[in-house]
Amino acid sequence: MNAFQPSRQPLQPIQQPRTTPRPKRHLRQRSHQIMAIETTFKIGVNLAILGAAASALTQLLPYHWSQQERLREVRTEVKIMEGRVSTLQAEFVRNFDPRQTKTIAEQQGYRFAPNQRPIVLVNQDGKEIDVINSLP
Repeated sequence: MNAFQPSRQPLQPIQQPRTTPRPKRHLRQRSHQIMAIETTFKIGVNLAILGAAASALTQLLPYHWSQQERLREVRTEVKIMEGRVSTLQAEFVRNFDPRQTKTIAEQQGYRFAPNQRPIVLVNQDGKEIDVINSLP
């Protein structure tokens, strides 16, 4: 243990380069300002979108109302046509029914069976009221 030992230099504290601390308060204020600007910008964009949507609605609502009115008219016309179609179908079935050909011929051609006579009622004014077929 009598060996030579390396010489040591006296211990001195290592000096670190001094850094100036940043003022944290200033950074916080700046971040708050940036957040306020960003929020203001977002609100402005949202208001612009709101204005565009309101403008579109004011232009589209009258068109929508006129289309609804037109749809009501078309539905009314369809109901009228459905009634007319059902009447025409019933008349078609009746016209092509072989059991009713004699009756139809009498109605449309004013032909009567030999045992029937037409009776015409006339008003005092001279106007025709009704034609009645009578059996003898």
